[in-house]
Amino acid sequence: MWGKKLLVTLAIATAASVGAAKTLPVEDAILTSPPNVPPAIERDHNARVVVHLETVEKVGTMADGVEYVYWSFGGTVPGSFIRVKEGDEIEFHLSNHPSSKMPHNIDLHAVTGPGGGAVSSFTAPGHTSTFAFKALNPGLYVYHCATAPVGMHIANGMYGLILVEPKEGLPKVDREYYVMQGDFYTKGKYGEAGLQPFDMEKAIDEDADYVVFNGSVGSLTGDNALTAKVGETVRLYVGNGGPNLVSSFHVIGEIFDTVYIEGGDAKNHNIQTTLVPAGGSAIVDFEVQVPGNLILVDHSIFRAFNKGALGMINVTGEEDKVVYSGKLSDAIYQPEGSAVQTMEGDYKVAKAENKEDKVKFGKRVYDANCKACHQANGEGVPQAFPPLAESDYFNEDPVRGIEAIVHGLEGPIKVNGESFNSVMPAMKLDDDEIANVLTYILNSWGNKGGEVTVEDVQKVRQQKGH
Repeated sequence: MWGKKLLVTLAIATAASVGAAKTLPVEDAILTSPPNVPPAIERDHNARVVVHLETVEKVGTMADGVEYVYWSFGGTVPGSFIRVKEGDEIEFHLSNHPSSKMPHNIDLHAVTGPGGGAVSSFTAPGHTSTFAFKALNPGLYVYHCATAPVGMHIANGMYGLILVEPKEGLPKVDREYYVMQGDFYTKGKYGEAGLQPFDMEKAIDEDADYVVFNGSVGSLTGDNALTAKVGETVRLYVGNGGPNLVSSFHVIGEIFDTVYIEGGDAKNHNIQTTLVPAGGSAIVDFEVQVPGNLILVDHSIFRAFNKGALGMINVTGEEDKVVYSGKLSDAIYQPEGSAVQTMEGDYKVAKAENKEDKVKFGKRVYDANCKACHQANGEGVPQAFPPLAESDYFNEDPVRGIEAIVHGLEGPIKVNGESFNSVMPAMKLDDDEIANVLTYILNSWGNKGGEVTVEDVQKVRQQKGH
């Protein structure tokens, strides 16, 4: 008797639940490519949100001259940003493009259910799988492919973020951006040109050639830099697809006012660097108070300057000399016995056959050795590193560039009317690399053009007995 009553009760509850689901308003999810984020959810009720997401295998650019076959959600790495509300019911359609060579699925960490949806979403090329789930827990969650071998699918770029907004919503900010770190493993070394295949042995050894934001070197620098204005509040939705490395996420020149730890409810304040585990996330909020370039890095710092985990927020607006004065004075400090340091360089390029090759190869040398100080567009850093763009100092005598690279440079110089008084270490680049990088600089950013030859470099070396 009690068993029958219980079955009837369960049947009524199930019918009521299905009926309630059918009465929810239906809307299509707005999906965005990184670094963009869908608009905040304004509705005060739940909905049945329909998500259409496609897996695509495609060749893309990992770094200048370096290509890679990415496996992706929505055609980008990371995949499309998904935004829903706590209590929403999500109808998920996963399509695998007919050109794919592999089956794919999706494991959303926001899902309560077997495999986070992976079991129900296994999809062969040219097919679509559909499943549904309810967003029970608010937070910022990673999603990724979980088809065997799981590590390989993730290492090829199959990850993204889904935000489940709390019922009351998140505090409003002026700008929101999507930044996700990943580590990549290629047969060739960092910067080695050509189409680079995935290297399983390196991945197992966790020996990453590239550690990057949003899928490639330079994805958030130069013309791709994020933007903000003085006085605005910025929110970064930060994820880490891994597959292996933990991120020490930091913004040089800012302090996080609020960090939603691991993308959940717990908040911390006034944070310099926050850990983002592989397969995890964080939300960071901060107000920008002075103009300039804020640099996004993984503070496991060689990853930033030598493997690609570097981005930029270009902040414009009025200066506030109280918050940040800039340099107030400058003078030589040279203790007895000091000397110009020497930097080892192992970034090798092929021999250039002509000027066009020199410019192409020189850009790779520049990106690997010079860009961190002189910036992607050659503008330098005021009061620290002189500009190479439209540089009267360099254009007047390109030999100065050779001397600076071969022998180092210290002491005061004037470039484009501005005084600089810092130290540039000598670079252990070979003659071809020096000729290539200086030819690239001569033919970039409004400089006069021309060519630096290997013979020019050799003359400079001989002058000081090198």
